[in-house]
Amino acid sequence: MKTKQYAVIGMGRFGSSVAKSLYELGHEVLAIDSSEQRMQDVSGMVTHAVQADSTDEEALRALGIRNFDVVVVAIGQDIQSSILTTLILKELGVPLLVVKAQTELHGKVLKKIGADKVVFPERDMGLRVAHHLISPNILDFIELSDDYSIVELRASPSMVGQTLRQLDIRAKYGCNVMALKTGDKMNISPHADDSIRQDDVLIVVGQNEQLRHLERVFA
Repeated sequence: MKTKQYAVIGMGRFGSSVAKSLYELGHEVLAIDSSEQRMQDVSGMVTHAVQADSTDEEALRALGIRNFDVVVVAIGQDIQSSILTTLILKELGVPLLVVKAQTELHGKVLKKIGADKVVFPERDMGLRVAHHLISPNILDFIELSDDYSIVELRASPSMVGQTLRQLDIRAKYGCNVMALKTGDKMNISPHADDSIRQDDVLIVVGQNEQLRHLERVFA
């Protein structure tokens, strides 16, 4: 796997977690924050840590920010700085710009000014927790768009012993079983005659309303 160069701006909980994870996966990571203390805290977890004001175009230009493959703007509560930083990075020609949003409105503004991808970590984590609380069988929930999601669904007792053909999830619920996980083994092209075992996990994609119906039936 070719290593990429990432820059992560904003070393709050989300930003430092992203930076550390990318570095541990073997990529070059430049961490940027205006706080000297935060930069000291993360300096051993990334390739380079630099104290800089991300709303200062010259400072970003001097760091060669446009040469990075991906820039992640993970600025926390300061929405104005988040928007201004995104504008500057876009003007500098960053190839791929991922920006954390606080609210839906903030996210819409970021999209309009050129963010390639907008993420809502707090909202997404809230969604995952809510789905897990409603249905303990839901192990994970990933929103693909406003209308479609992927869920990891632990096999309920009523599923065990049945084949995918017998469950007929596509016809009954309009969802597709993309993969079947048995222990550490992942079957990414499950056969219609594969039987569901206890503790199996189904990875299912579909429209949100159809997935909610599926969750309710197998809760």
